[in-house]
Amino acid sequence: MGPLTENHRCPRGRFSRVGDALFTVVGGAVVGGLVPVIFSANAPLALVLAAAALGAVLANAVRQAMGPHI
Repeated sequence: MGPLTENHRCPRGRFSRVGDALFTVVGGAVVGGLVPVIFSANAPLALVLAAAALGAVLANAVRQAMGPHI
């Protein structure tokens, strides 16, 4: 296999990748769910849940678009 180079990076484990993805999705859901609440204090629950789901999907899409180097 030979010696390691200066730019060698060990592959990340499964739990690290899952944790990063989960953190991104939950963060997007929280931010997305807070947007309707900020604009209207009595926002309907369905709107808050839909915005949270959209925020989670968008955050995950941006994470995937940034590539595996993040």
